[in-house]
This record gives sequence, C-alpha cells and structure tokens, in this order.
Amino acid sequence: MHSSDYVTHRGAITTVAIATLLAWTTGSGALGAGIASDPQPHAADLQSQQTITEAADASAQYELGARYARGRDVPLNYAAAVTWFHKAAEQGHVEAAYNLGVMYADGRGVRQDLVEAVNWFRKAADRGHAGAETSLGIIYATGKGAPRDDAEALSWFRKAAAQRDPAAAYNLGVMYAEGRGVQRDLAGAARFYREAADRGNASAQSNLGAMYCEGQGVPQDYVLAYMWLSLAAAAGNRIAIRNLDIVAGHMSPEQIDESERLAREWQLNRKSE
Repeated sequence: MHSSDYVTHRGAITTVAIATLLAWTTGSGALGAGIASDPQPHAADLQSQQTITEAADASAQYELGARYARGRDVPLNYAAAVTWFHKAAEQGHVEAAYNLGVMYADGRGVRQDLVEAVNWFRKAADRGHAGAETSLGIIYATGKGAPRDDAEALSWFRKAAAQRDPAAAYNLGVMYAEGRGVQRDLAGAARFYREAADRGNASAQSNLGAMYCEGQGVPQDYVLAYMWLSLAAAAGNRIAIRNLDIVAGHMSPEQIDESERLAREWQLNRKSE
C-alpha cells in the first residue's frame, strides 16, 4: 500500500498507511534526509583521499562516496557515489551497503533495480543496520522488490523497532491496525504508534491522534487527540492538519489550551533528551 492510500474512519478522521519512502542514513546510523554526514576534508584533499581509497580503505571509500552523493566539496555525482559505495560495501562496510541499497532503490547513479536494492539492504540488515531492516520491512510489506510477505515484513520491522527506529515502530502500528501478518490489534497499534510518536515521527503522531479522537485502541480523549495532531500538524502532516479542525469542533477553549500546554511540554522534554 502506498503512503498516499488512506484508511478513512467515521467522522472523516483519517490515518496514513505503510510508509514507502526509503531514506539515506545519517552518520549515527539512524534514518535521515541524506547520506551520512561524516567529517569531510576540504576539496584540496580529494586527490590524496582518492589515493587512500584506491589502497582499499573501506571507511575512506565510503566517505568519498558520501561526499559525491551529497555534493560536499566536490560536484554532485551519483554515479561516482555508487562506485565508491560499491568498493566499500564489498569490503563489508555496513553504512555503504545500506546507502548502496538506497541508490539502487531510488535509481540514483544507477539504473533502478529493487532486486539489487534488496540484496544490499539484506547485507546491511544482517549486520544489524536498523535502517536496512526497516527498508526490507517496507519492501516485503509493499511487494516492491520482493514478493509481498507480511510475516517477513513484521519480522524486519520488529528487529528495527527493537533498535528504537521510529519508522519501524510506525509501520508496526500500521500492520497491527490493519491486521497484516498478525491478528488485528488496535491497542497494539496504538502502542507502536506511541513509540514512534515519542521519537518525533509525524505520521505516527497523526495516527495516534486519530485513535484518541475515535477511542480506537485507547480511551477516547480529545485533549490527547488534539495534542498529538497538533504536533504532527506542526511538522507539516496534511492529514493531521485536516483532522485537527475536526477534533477542535468537539472541544472547549479550555480543553484546547490544555492540549497546547501538553504539546509544548512534550516539545521541551524532547529538546532536553
């Protein structure tokens, strides 16, 4: 199911389904918006770094690939990034294998090949890379790159969620809410959404807010519904923005004030973590 396919509940409250976007890793190994942000040498050091990479230094090869993929101190060059990721991944560099999987999945610097993406994601996942585990879960949940297999998707999502990967926890929430590979369990879905929501996943915050609004898997609570929806809306989640107006119609000004106070408190606690 694509991320644009929505499950509609009574009262026009909506929730978003399985996330399908694959993301590149950050230097810490968590999902992020781009290639790993390792410390970067200046452009003047490029020739010496290429000499190092040709000497089979996997970390240097990976770093050079990351620079080309991001256009850091060198011209943006996805094909060159793929070349250096390949060299590093073939030596067992986990981040390189994961990012190479993303390049194949996105068709950046190489012809799009989801089967090859699965190959590299699996190499990284077998070494415990949470982003790769989540990516494999998405592939098996959507049937893109491998035959759809909800049980296999659940297995990979659970492994990544155990490493506190918010995208994995969010997708587990979807699987439990829809009864995919597991008996439908709205309380379990709410629990996984909460795990992801607490780590800042806007889709999970939106879905959790919708569940509080309707009393699905959790006691109905408009104050908490508005709180989570407002956090998701602040992150630009369009479904949450729509649902926020619906929930507000059931609330008093005092209840909205309390929701906003709770949202501010959540944001402060997250900043202090």
